[in-house]
Amino acid sequence: MIKTRHLLFVVTLFFTSGQAFQQTNKDTQTVVGADKYNAFISFVDHKALEKEIKDIKAMSLAPIALGVKDNIDIKGLPNTAGSIALQNNKPKNSAYLAKRLKSGGYYIVGKTNLSEWANFRSTHSVSGWSSLGGQTINPHGVNRNPCGSSSGSAVAVATGLARVAIGTETNGSISCPASVNGVVGIKPTLGLVSRSGIIPISHSQDTAGPMGANVKDAARLLSYMVGFDPEDPATSNIPKDMQLSFSTNLSKTSLRGKTIGLMSASSNEPEENRLIIKAKTILISAGAKVVMLTNKGDYPGEEEYFVLLYEFREGINKYLSSQTNQVKNLKELINFNIKNKDAALAYFDQDIFLLSEQTKGQKQKYLDALETTKTISTEHIDSLLNKNGLDAIVGLTRGPAWEIDYEGGDAEATQKQLSWGMGGYAAMAGYPHITIPLGFVNNLPVGLSFISTAWHDKKIIEMAYAFEQTSNL
Repeated sequence: MIKTRHLLFVVTLFFTSGQAFQQTNKDTQTVVGADKYNAFISFVDHKALEKEIKDIKAMSLAPIALGVKDNIDIKGLPNTAGSIALQNNKPKNSAYLAKRLKSGGYYIVGKTNLSEWANFRSTHSVSGWSSLGGQTINPHGVNRNPCGSSSGSAVAVATGLARVAIGTETNGSISCPASVNGVVGIKPTLGLVSRSGIIPISHSQDTAGPMGANVKDAARLLSYMVGFDPEDPATSNIPKDMQLSFSTNLSKTSLRGKTIGLMSASSNEPEENRLIIKAKTILISAGAKVVMLTNKGDYPGEEEYFVLLYEFREGINKYLSSQTNQVKNLKELINFNIKNKDAALAYFDQDIFLLSEQTKGQKQKYLDALETTKTISTEHIDSLLNKNGLDAIVGLTRGPAWEIDYEGGDAEATQKQLSWGMGGYAAMAGYPHITIPLGFVNNLPVGLSFISTAWHDKKIIEMAYAFEQTSNL
């Protein structure tokens, strides 16, 4: 049995010359292996794509091609969660977060590959693999895992197949793939981006967020994703005076006078220490005061796990029952996978599905676990911020990409490599988290995270931008 605190609940165009996407009919189709990284599962028909680009140009906007994780409803494209059980699931409408994208010049090229069911099917899962899309390839090493669950979104940006992409996160699903593929990823405050039209895991932790090659690109995309949606009550909490344009007024001076809490090394690993020293040097060069922190907080891993199990059953049953797909609830999904086990369960089982189905009638246990996770996570971050007078908490996002292991899955593979990281508390608390590239370990990218309290998204984006610009000097 693996420790739940180490579970990856990761829960995720400009076309390069010579890049060819397979299209054989006028309708959108599922295409496996259309790009050498398996970053995409499905693509928009060329004629429809040309029309979108023409419409955007007619608005005097520069077209920006976009990949969208294949657990987000986009009208005209299958929404599959990477599962063969949903390969014919074609939503009638697009998710709320997609409604303003065109006005920003974004046109959707296709749906990106992901860890099947956002990495919430088995404790022995392999991140970046789905029964429909196959294995997403990390461009920094074909034997290295791209992390997940927003694997394809991160890889599409990292390889230049996408200018920007949209991922989703429950706990690590944006930050981890962004970090190990060397791109920027933003997990917004819970409620800033609507979850309606997204295949769910947990309504208390799920959110969509942008990914880009740099902070400005990701921040601009976020500006066109946010807003109140009556179908998602969490969006009613957006402060009325909150600035929702996240790429304006970005400045390389935004760290001047800021007090930053930098997480100390968790071990005596020299590479970890080297990167922390590098981060500290850049922060000081950018004008920040640095306070070294030690992460000694309790982590309610068992409680969080039960919250996710309980909320998944309710959420997935609601989503599936609203679709035209043949599978209408979790029980039917479990049975489908059993009947099609050679393809659906090729490398790992569905123990998380089975445990989730068994949570019926355990509401009080769920409520207690939810209170514990929210209390511990918010108090941990808030106390660090308040006690030390901090503007943000900064630390290594996680270690470098691990080797792909189809026998033991991520659980065994991650025990054999450098493992640092932060972000779990922000995920549970619903607080904002941005990760940006910091450096390399053995030629593999490692990211740096900025975290703060709720609705301080713009603040940490501005600080991350200043860090990025200073590090590029």
